[in-house]
Amino acid sequence: MKLSDNQLLTIYREMNLVRAVEERIDQLISQGEITGTTHLGIGHEAIIVGINQALKKTDYFNLTHRMHGLTVLRGDINKFFAEIHGREEGYCKGRGGSTHMIDMEHGNVGCNGIIGSAIPVNVGMALALKMKKTKDIILCSFGDGTLNEGAVHEGFNLAAIWDLPIVFLCENNQYAMSTPLKDAFKIEDFSIRAQSYGFPGYRIDGNKVEEVIDTLESAMEHARSGKGPVFIVAETYRYKGHSKSDMQKYRTKEEVKEWMKSDPILYVESILNEKKLITAEKKEAILSSVKKEVEDAVQYAQACAFPSKDTLLDYVFIEPVC
Repeated sequence: MKLSDNQLLTIYREMNLVRAVEERIDQLISQGEITGTTHLGIGHEAIIVGINQALKKTDYFNLTHRMHGLTVLRGDINKFFAEIHGREEGYCKGRGGSTHMIDMEHGNVGCNGIIGSAIPVNVGMALALKMKKTKDIILCSFGDGTLNEGAVHEGFNLAAIWDLPIVFLCENNQYAMSTPLKDAFKIEDFSIRAQSYGFPGYRIDGNKVEEVIDTLESAMEHARSGKGPVFIVAETYRYKGHSKSDMQKYRTKEEVKEWMKSDPILYVESILNEKKLITAEKKEAILSSVKKEVEDAVQYAQACAFPSKDTLLDYVFIEPVC
């Protein structure tokens, strides 16, 4: 697809905002300002922004644990950072943190740390959308480590036989925690698995934002028109570890540097330079604006109150003991 000049500039700012959010979270972790497990998506920006560009306002989506950026782009950055800080003003009143954030107002059905669990849940939501006869779809995103879970087979098969309005998106960042692809798969192109369920599968360069948007829009139209699910595998790479405790002994610095040559932000910047749409001054203005937006949200969050101890058990399901 051909992106307009305004689209390119919007995408460039969004990608820099997503990265700035992740880098600030990384700083906050190291400073001890936020606690709990955190998974950074630095390097995934083209996929995150591509999803944001392709989704309609009434569509739904679930998040992998690396989708901080999409929560920010689709919702409220102040509420996001308040949740990250465990504050009452957060999306989940400080109880969800980085990994369990939900924002139904903006279509974010949330995520959790159980690998593969989102697939059947999202298939259920897709069934609800079909039963309500809406034209909305749900995007179900997950990592390559999810693909060998049994819930994937069950969810894919149900979505296929019921022609459900769902797009499955695998963000293949080459490692499931510390497990390289070659140790977990006999095939190189995971998208061919879709054929066995009877729906389309595509493998794309997840670092080229226009390819992400184009493929997602086509897939969403396919699902929206009643033709059933689509499976997309977007090849990308995470620059940081799986989580904050990851020592990254399973890969080399040279490998990371090699992938950085395909950085999604630099790719868009090269297009902007080629089209003479950006100058050094304009780039600095964008980066300064993004930095201020993030810092203002952090300051807002840190000024918010923690939940009261009296509400410790509120919003928590407690199963009675018989």
